[in-house]
Amino acid sequence: MNKGIKTVLYPVTDMEQSKTLFASFLQVEPYVDTPYYIGFKVENQDIGLIPNSPEGGAVAFFHVDDIKQSLQVLTDGGTTVIRTISDVGGGRLVASVKDTSGNVIGLIQD
Repeated sequence: MNKGIKTVLYPVTDMEQSKTLFASFLQVEPYVDTPYYIGFKVENQDIGLIPNSPEGGAVAFFHVDDIKQSLQVLTDGGTTVIRTISDVGGGRLVASVKDTSGNVIGLIQD
């Protein structure tokens, strides 16, 4: 089942400066603050700052129940895998693809 976009990740070059900017803009303090991930909860979305990204820019991630099946549907539809399924900690799996128009589609399974 696809639960829609619930996470947007922004790669940034200065985590501290970006944390200050996003905290001020979103008007919330981060719920996670580590060197590799700073996360903010806004309503039903997770806005994350990361120090680098294989996708090369901001990416919206769809939350799915079966990441393998979702990735297969996307690759069968002609997308190119950017990030293979990876465990990023705590059992959270992520993957991403690029469609034929150059759009990046991210997937997350908790």
